[in-house]
Amino acid sequence: MDSQNPLSKKSSRRGVIVSGAVSGIATALGLPLIAQKADALTTAGRNDIKILNNALYYEHQAIWAYGAAAGKLTTTEVGKAVLALALRNQADHKNHRDALTATIKSLGGTPVKTGSSYDVSSYIKRGEGNLDSDVNIAKLALALEIDAAIAYSQEIAKLKTPKLITIGASIGSTESAHAAAIRATFKALGVDIEIVPAPFVSSENRQAWVLKV
Repeated sequence: MDSQNPLSKKSSRRGVIVSGAVSGIATALGLPLIAQKADALTTAGRNDIKILNNALYYEHQAIWAYGAAAGKLTTTEVGKAVLALALRNQADHKNHRDALTATIKSLGGTPVKTGSSYDVSSYIKRGEGNLDSDVNIAKLALALEIDAAIAYSQEIAKLKTPKLITIGASIGSTESAHAAAIRATFKALGVDIEIVPAPFVSSENRQAWVLKV
């Protein structure tokens, strides 16, 4: 979502095409495929590391956002309710960060490091939250959680390792739960909204989930 993200959203098919070509040639010549299989595993590993690092970047962003917002909340009833929810959600993101970091290292990759700050101005410009009041901070957190859920649903299908797909789906569902919890807090505070406003969390129905300033 900002220029600090070192990872591209587009995945190249070149490695897949080259791998398939090598496999076809080796089979035609009757050559053993041991080296090719090792190369395929390396290619799959690189693919998975890239996707997991992209997810890790957004976990870093979420942890930072909740931390930055916490110091701006008031001690009113609303502020205390938002803070309690923020700390619970942030704890989940820290667990996601640790799990992703360990997995990336186990695959031989280098986990992307956390930044000192992250740019959320695009959300503020779209009126999807701000850091100027308790209510707007909660709306900003909601928009970030929705985008995290959408990102996981789009990216996990690109993973090559089945177990990692399962883990990614689990994390993505937690991000959706965070969004629902934020909406439930608004409802508990007297805002007349549906906690789950749509049957899916996707880019197509994103606007049903976010709350405008």
